[in-house]
Amino acid sequence: MTSSHAQPTRIALGPEVDDLLADAVVRGGGQVVDLADAEALVWAGDDPARFPAELPESIRWVQLHSAGVEHWFDAGVIRRHPDLLWTSAAGAFSATVAEHAFTLLLAGVRALPEHLAATTWRQREFFAKVGTLRGARVAIIGAGGIGRAMIPMLTAVGAVVIAVNRSGRPVPGADEVVTADRVDEVFGRVDHVVVAAPATADTRHLVGAPQLAKLGPRSWVINVARGPLVDTDAVVDALRDKQIGGVGLDVTDPEPLPDGHPLWTLPNAIVTPHDSNPPSVRAGAFADHVGENVRRFVAGEDLVARIDPEAGY
Repeated sequence: MTSSHAQPTRIALGPEVDDLLADAVVRGGGQVVDLADAEALVWAGDDPARFPAELPESIRWVQLHSAGVEHWFDAGVIRRHPDLLWTSAAGAFSATVAEHAFTLLLAGVRALPEHLAATTWRQREFFAKVGTLRGARVAIIGAGGIGRAMIPMLTAVGAVVIAVNRSGRPVPGADEVVTADRVDEVFGRVDHVVVAAPATADTRHLVGAPQLAKLGPRSWVINVARGPLVDTDAVVDALRDKQIGGVGLDVTDPEPLPDGHPLWTLPNAIVTPHDSNPPSVRAGAFADHVGENVRRFVAGEDLVARIDPEAGY
């Protein structure tokens, strides 16, 4: 992928030129140019409808702004240019999302939602509700960037981590790795589940009634991936029946979660409005991601967060 000439690798920015991204391109060894003259395109927009219908033949690589790219596939953008190298922002925001997931899980296990709602001293009752992550078995389904960033947080408090990924390759810090085709086996073996997998046709309702039935009455399910990976109706039923301990959801199905939905009022549900990756940290994290991928592109190295058009993510 290394440019054959001595000039800096030509990178276009869209839909507008952003100074933070322009600096990142230069740091990575590139030069910001117009799209017509570019070898690569960094697209900071989230709306596929604004993406150029046609790209110059000189473009060899496109960097997208989002970590989840299902809407880019749904819109046909990636499939319209199958010969290009595409990368997502997967991993760019891993640290903050992992921090959020860990917070949701720890808050649930320590019964913080009920503590916060309490208006009287209920010590004896809470003695039976408050748990610990020390010695707990936690499954991370989709042990990519977010999962890998979360593992040190879990192991620091003494949790045992089972990582689920497609390849079965070892995951640093995980006590065990299970391949994705065996994910259903995991639910009966763990105390808590964190969902951080990509959204595809195969992962829709990855956590549904059959999986929830294998968990215990103190188990918490955390979803920081995409709403459709968890069957919302099944979760509501499981919470009402006290089949599981609770859920922590930064993403929901439907999203936004409508006013009046049962998840807003169930005491063992924590819902945050998809803000695990707030704007206050997003811009800088994406710029760092762009700078590293530009450096790799210039050097002819493998890029971070490469999208597989066949797999759909």
